[in-house]
Parts: sequence; C-alpha cells; structure tokens
Amino acid sequence: MNVPAHHDVAIVTGAAGSLGRIICTHLQASGFRVAMADIDVAPLEAIASQSPGVSVHALDVRNAADFARVIEQVAARWGGVGVLVNNAALMRATPLFEITPDEFDDVVAVTLKGTFLGCQAAGRHMLGHGYGRIVNIASLAGQNGGAATGAHYAAAKGGILTMTKVFARDLAARGVTVNAISPGPLDLPSVRDLLPKERLAAVIDSIPVRTLGDPNYIARLVEMLALPSAASATGATFDINGGLYLR
Repeated sequence: MNVPAHHDVAIVTGAAGSLGRIICTHLQASGFRVAMADIDVAPLEAIASQSPGVSVHALDVRNAADFARVIEQVAARWGGVGVLVNNAALMRATPLFEITPDEFDDVVAVTLKGTFLGCQAAGRHMLGHGYGRIVNIASLAGQNGGAATGAHYAAAKGGILTMTKVFARDLAARGVTVNAISPGPLDLPSVRDLLPKERLAAVIDSIPVRTLGDPNYIARLVEMLALPSAASATGATFDINGGLYLR
C-alpha cells in the first residue's frame, strides 16, 4: 500500500461546532496535522494560534469552489490531504408540517450536498495520490427517521449513508476508503440546547444503555478510520447509538 507522507493531514468541516472541535482536538493530540474548516472561523483562530500543527480555513460546504480552494491551501502547506472528515451539518427540529421549502433546501444543502461536494473534491485529490480516508458523520436520525430532529435533517443524514456506499465502491480500488459514523444522541451542548430539560430526560430514559453518547469516543473512532491500517474498512456505517437502533 502506498502511504504518502501527508497521510496524517486531515481536513475537518464544521470544525467550530461542539463535535467538530472535539474531533479536531483529538486528531491533533494523536499526531495529525489538522485543517479546521468552517463558515465561521472566528472561534477557531485562538486554537490555531497555539499550535503549529493546526490551520484554519473559511469554508462554505455548499460551494464546490470553496472546497477546491481549501484543499489547495492545505496541500500547499503540508504536501497534500490524506483525511477528510465531513462533519458540517445544519440541525433543525422544526415540526413536519411547519418545514418550509426554503428551510428544507438550507438543511439539505449544508448536510447532504456539503458532504457530497467534500467527498467529490477530496476524492478527486486523493485518487491522484492513490491514498485517502474519508469519514462522513451521519446520524441515527438517518436510520430511524429521527425522534427529536426534523424530517429534512433525518432525510439528509439518510442520504449520507447511501452516498458513503457509492463513493466507497467507486474509490476502493485506488486506495481511498469512505466510511460513515452514525451516532445517536451525544452529550453535547448542541443536543442539550435543542431539547427542553424534561424532553432530554425522556430521551435518555428511552436509550437502552440509559446515557447519552460520549463525543470523545466518536472522535477516537474517526481517528481509527483515518489510519493507514484501516484499509479494509470501507463502505461501512458504524452505529454508536446506545442500542436505540439494532441491525
């Protein structure tokens, strides 16, 4: 297997979000060089200023030209991109019949289209080097229709699961793997802000293991799938949902 020197260079989208920051912090602590990408980079500047192994990039995942620019910037700095973590998403919990066409388009554009454009841009770059690891952050909502999130978010996350298989199939023979991680409710500020206290308690009580998922474990799983030794893991969805969805 050809493993280029930049195999440890990772781009993480949605890096300013709570899960995105945890993934970036874990990858950097594990020896990866990390490009933190988000539409709002202000919260990330302080983090990057404290570490030479971290860079910050403005990225609108809805824009293919933005992806091309960020990959070019990262490659110019570190020689190439070995890992892409498609983490950016727009979560909304709007009731089914209150979702407007514009809101539907917004959620799908960031969550599903953004993941597609990332896979496409990074996949094209990685094929040129004969090596790559793409990790897509999906969701339990995309498997069971969601209980606390909107239909548009659930549909977009479900699309990511199918898209992961398509890219995995087409890129596998040339050294590029594509996998998805599908978390259930995680112990994150975004989850606690989304649900009223009583609703959150009911959600936790419905989880067979009776606890929210650990986002640090998700970050460790991202790292495992990003390693050169993960060559045989592709086209898979890794369920981390506390037993809420069994298959």
